[in-house]
Amino acid sequence: MVFEQEAAFETALINLLTEKYGWEPEILRYKTEEDLIQNWKQILFENNRDVDRLNDVPLTDGEMQQILDQITCLRTPLKLNGFINGKTVAVKRDNPADELHFGKEVSLKIYDRQEIAAGQSRYQIAEQPVFKARNSVLPNRRGDFMLLINGMPLIHCELKRSGVDVSQAYNQIEKYAHEGVFSGLFALVQIFIAMQPDETVYFSNPGPDGKFNKDFYFHWADANNEPLNNWKDIAQYLLSIPMAHQLIGFYTVADDTDGILKVMRSYQYYATSRITSRVAMRRWADRDQMGGYIWHTTGSGKTLTSFKSAQLIAASKDADKVVFLMDRVELGTQSLLDYRGFADDTDSVQATENTDILVAKLRSDDPANTLIVTSIQKMSRVEEENGFNAHDIELIQNKRVVFIIDEAHRDVFGEMLRTIKETFPNAMFFGFTGTPIHDENQKKMSTTSDVFGNELHRYSIADGIRDKNVLGFDPYMVPTYKDRDLRKAVALERAKATTEAEALADPKKKKVYLHYMDHTKVPMAGYVQADGSYLKGIEDYLPVSQYEREEHQCAVVDDILENWTTLSHDSKFHAIFATSSIPEAIQYYKLFKAKGNLKITALFDPSIDNNGNGLFKEEGIVEIIKDYNTRYSMEFQMATYATFKKDISYRLAHKEQYKGIEHTSDQQIDLLIVVDQMLTGFDSKWINTLYLDKILVYEKLIQAFSRTNRLYGPEKPFGTIRYYRKPYTMQRNIEEAFKLYSGDRPLGLFADKLEHNLEKMNALYDDIRSIFRSAGIKNFEKLPVDHTERGQFAKLFKQLNSYLEAAKIQGFTWNKLSYTFKNADRKVVVDLHFDETTYLILALRYKELFAGGSGEAGVEDVPYEIDSYLTEINTGVIDANYMNSRFKKYIKALQDGAETAAVLDELHKSFATLTQEEQKYANIFLHDVQNGDVVVDEGRTLRDYITEYMTSAKNDQIHRFATAIGVDETILRSFMQSKITEVNINEFGKFDTLKATVDTEKAKTFLEMIEGKPIKKFQINMKIDQRIYNILTNHAKTLGLLRKIGRFTLELCAKTTACFSLFTEIVRQVCAKKGEGGVVRLINGQLWYCCPVCGQKLHKLTPDAVCSGVITFCKKCKWEGVMNIRDRKGA
Repeated sequence: MVFEQEAAFETALINLLTEKYGWEPEILRYKTEEDLIQNWKQILFENNRDVDRLNDVPLTDGEMQQILDQITCLRTPLKLNGFINGKTVAVKRDNPADELHFGKEVSLKIYDRQEIAAGQSRYQIAEQPVFKARNSVLPNRRGDFMLLINGMPLIHCELKRSGVDVSQAYNQIEKYAHEGVFSGLFALVQIFIAMQPDETVYFSNPGPDGKFNKDFYFHWADANNEPLNNWKDIAQYLLSIPMAHQLIGFYTVADDTDGILKVMRSYQYYATSRITSRVAMRRWADRDQMGGYIWHTTGSGKTLTSFKSAQLIAASKDADKVVFLMDRVELGTQSLLDYRGFADDTDSVQATENTDILVAKLRSDDPANTLIVTSIQKMSRVEEENGFNAHDIELIQNKRVVFIIDEAHRDVFGEMLRTIKETFPNAMFFGFTGTPIHDENQKKMSTTSDVFGNELHRYSIADGIRDKNVLGFDPYMVPTYKDRDLRKAVALERAKATTEAEALADPKKKKVYLHYMDHTKVPMAGYVQADGSYLKGIEDYLPVSQYEREEHQCAVVDDILENWTTLSHDSKFHAIFATSSIPEAIQYYKLFKAKGNLKITALFDPSIDNNGNGLFKEEGIVEIIKDYNTRYSMEFQMATYATFKKDISYRLAHKEQYKGIEHTSDQQIDLLIVVDQMLTGFDSKWINTLYLDKILVYEKLIQAFSRTNRLYGPEKPFGTIRYYRKPYTMQRNIEEAFKLYSGDRPLGLFADKLEHNLEKMNALYDDIRSIFRSAGIKNFEKLPVDHTERGQFAKLFKQLNSYLEAAKIQGFTWNKLSYTFKNADRKVVVDLHFDETTYLILALRYKELFAGGSGEAGVEDVPYEIDSYLTEINTGVIDANYMNSRFKKYIKALQDGAETAAVLDELHKSFATLTQEEQKYANIFLHDVQNGDVVVDEGRTLRDYITEYMTSAKNDQIHRFATAIGVDETILRSFMQSKITEVNINEFGKFDTLKATVDTEKAKTFLEMIEGKPIKKFQINMKIDQRIYNILTNHAKTLGLLRKIGRFTLELCAKTTACFSLFTEIVRQVCAKKGEGGVVRLINGQLWYCCPVCGQKLHKLTPDAVCSGVITFCKKCKWEGVMNIRDRKGA
């Protein structure tokens, strides 16, 4: 169904929600905040009438104010989430009619997340709620609709009609939030819904101090992870009751670690609900330990999902203990912090410093000891440790215990988990993993299903990449030896020959030698054949020492250093380099110190044994720690190695004490060298590259790759992988691992290579050029008029920029516009169809799209998406030399009396590098040059003159505006030099001081001219406040206003004889409208109506001349237009 009007879509959606999906049919229309407070007040009374609460005596306004004061005090959605889910709110009764409780505190029920579509729960829709402006200079706003649960506005929805991009809806939400709309009662909003008929995104309210992050704008999906886009599906599966109630009560998480309210993604919801359902259905007498496992890819938020599962199980009383089990102590510490950050005030997450405390908390019947975080090491020792009598163990075994095991692909297949299962025969076990163990890579003849039972829900790496919840990968094979050299070395060794001549001279040796030299018989990497046998490849015959040689290691270091600036974005991002052994890690560390100036460190198992390498390892660790201490002014020692590791992890992740470290580059780590550390379980969006000089397979390969796939922004389109050791074997391993873990959806896992990206850039550019040319715009000098064409341009340019960002990381530079690629059977040359100047011109046009789609009242929705990142492209670097050379050529032609048409056409083409505003002043300047009004100084460029004209016009506009309304011009200009925002505009009462200087009578005359109707006296201040505010906060939006000011001043001055100097400047703003009117100019003391194209004088004018609709024709350049010169009344 297509909705041409937003109002029709709004009506249809609300009707569907009320008729089919549990929302009350009586709609609250056009209600103010005060109206909704009264509505909430009434619901609170109805739900709390009993004698222990309100004693059947209504709430007073004062008592409601107490509740509102609590909301104001809590302020943020994170804190208010606890308020909402806290079930009750306390007020001190001040209604004397309640004699029983007068002067006493009573507790009022406000919301019960367990009371879904039953009991006292109320579900209302507030359509077109009125948001009173929080600032006197801003207008009131009206939202589309809010969903109220028990009178509280908890979900806010903004809609757009068919054909309008959903970004327009969430941009509007962001605008409202910036204006302070979601405060007071509306601060209770927890979730935003941005919606158009074919797409919906939902996201949590970041609050007044938070930032909107589009990486966390989610699409809802079904249980198979297929996105739901149709509005009817969204109504049924997301906005319906009970789902909307559950979303607020169960599937939001107030995360204290970063102060952000989080809302779960659809796949997290399905996983959590399946685990909680399994526990609820469990017959504990059956002693079935197999709960099942959740396969959610690395980086998809498994810790949050597992916490929610544990929290809901604990709250449901379906289990006595919920134990979150980690397989390493240090990860347990981090998870404890995460869990405590996720927990609300009613939850208590218990740590276990040792096994004694763990046993005590397992025995305890205290509800505060229900949710426990511990390590697999401690848990496996519960029965082993002396001092625990049989009675203690029996007490624990008789409890209903649920174990939730994170990273279930790790050491859980060892003796420790078997011991835990034997100790807790009645417990239920659930596993979470991004890389479950399958038959292909089973450990100790067991798979994840063998240990935990059935797969409960899957969200594979392919799903995550498709949904843009994690990044794809761009892997590169980087051989350090020539294939032929390796093949020849292996062939000679297998033939038992020292030279090729020797091998070929002996028939037996020749046969062996030629067999291994034939790539059709012996591939570079081995593989399993159809009959199940393994065919060895050349790399299988290489000794380990082949990659321990200095030649190989130097080639690896050189490659990393050579590509560092490009891949790291000049050290903005960090990288991990994984080596095959600790001695190699130390050797690489020394090589990097000798050959480069990167900020490097290394991390590996610090334990020192008594074998031959012990001394080398110890000396290496000492050197690494000493260098780290010197570089970063730290004092770590061998004894504090665990703290050293934590410091490195925080520094790489920009967390804890290193938040904001991106602004102090000398405190960052460029490259971390590891063996096994940090390749699993470590998350940082600042890691964008993984270098590998080791062989990885299956789950370890996916885990290592995934260190690079956390979302950052457009500058990080994928995680880059470069691998060196046995590259063909690693290429095979990559294919096998991703085939196993893509969930049968292999598309989109890997980034396209440079050749493909350049070809796509060409195709998109060609499409963009076709759009402009079909609109009659040959040189991209302006935007098409048609909104459909503009929308298509916006879409295509955004895609082009995505491919460009990827190409830059892969080696593309603007200095080279032709690239040659050697494929298996052919050579391909790709010539880019455009250069950097053309790209920046397109970026300039894209910026103008953004400037036009301001979202002001009365401005039609733009049916295309504007990406704010793209509007930040620095278009100020466009090369002005070309334009200035054409300008000089044109001036020379004028001076020589030569033909100027062709030269002028070339000059006009170069104007595409200017903004629309700059183009206007460039044309005005050229007209002055043509008419002899300006003598060109050879030392000045065309850009200098454009800037001068713009500055002059801007200053005149400010002067005219100040004169028109009588405001103090000095204060106004001072204001405009400051960085004015909606937040600081009235700081220290400055804006009030400015407004106080306005001449009311002048302002009234000005407003009546602008609006063409009488203005009532009480309206003057409000209207003039708004116009001053617009000029101060957004000059571009006020261009139309300034033109009107110019016309108004012109018409006032036209009644006098001393108006010419001002009149000349004003008409540059007012009358220069191509195709609608010419340019009024003052030439030798006489006013002329001139051609806007060539400047030819057409009609002589008097100062008070008036005309309308006069068809005018220029014989010189054939321009035809309409001459309109209006009097003060606009006749």
